[in-house]
Amino acid sequence: MTFLSSRRAAGGTARATLLGVPYDATASFRRGSRFGPGAIRDASQSIETYSPRLDRDLDDLAFTDGGDIDVDGLDTAALGAAIERASPPGLPFLLGGEHTITLGAVRAAARAHSDLTVVQWDAHTDLRDDYEGARVCHATVMRRILDDGRPLVQLGIRAGTKAEFELARRRSLHCAQDVAWPPDLLDTVRGRPLYLTVDIDVLDPGEAPGTGNPEPDGASYAALVDSLRSLAGARIAGMDLVEVAPALDPSGRTPIVAASLVREMLLLFAT
Repeated sequence: MTFLSSRRAAGGTARATLLGVPYDATASFRRGSRFGPGAIRDASQSIETYSPRLDRDLDDLAFTDGGDIDVDGLDTAALGAAIERASPPGLPFLLGGEHTITLGAVRAAARAHSDLTVVQWDAHTDLRDDYEGARVCHATVMRRILDDGRPLVQLGIRAGTKAEFELARRRSLHCAQDVAWPPDLLDTVRGRPLYLTVDIDVLDPGEAPGTGNPEPDGASYAALVDSLRSLAGARIAGMDLVEVAPALDPSGRTPIVAASLVREMLLLFAT
């Protein structure tokens, strides 16, 4: 199954390409995000192509769904290399899978954009230097991105160690629980190429319970979309949506919320 309304563009090229990355090998609490890409695609069949909030329609957008990257059995080093190799021309949009997948995608985008800035919507800092003996995993991915020299904006953050928050205050451009943009920061990043990564746990568990490490007091769907919408017109070099674990939400609403976010992000940044 492919994502709602995806199709080949005229001439075989597309502005955006969806790729699933069904990987959750380093998940530390509850696994299951490897089933996220399939669940998001399946849930997309239940939503409309038209977004009344944006007054835009996926039927007017030529984007493709390239299926899943084969990551079965890979360690994190091989995972990153596989994602870098699979990065398509145009705008890549990865469906996770755990947050570790972002590192390979950012490194691929940075090859074409040396001044790339990463924007993270997430409940967690993901800034540990290592976790359970691993230097590359879902809990360290943003630390590795900082170590690569990428500027980082962190929105929706409400969980992490004391050391992680101290590091964020020193090295991130911005780290806050609020997902709204400070106007001066928005002006700063708008002219840069951006990589956008959305962990579904940035939302309150009441809206999206199907994730491995839910945290209370999260953002609403409307606030998250408004935060994304603030970047309309910015230069987006890549995107992902990660950490949807459908088996942890018997109601099925988390994949539907995720599919709706994918639609909004495509309509905002791939048109």
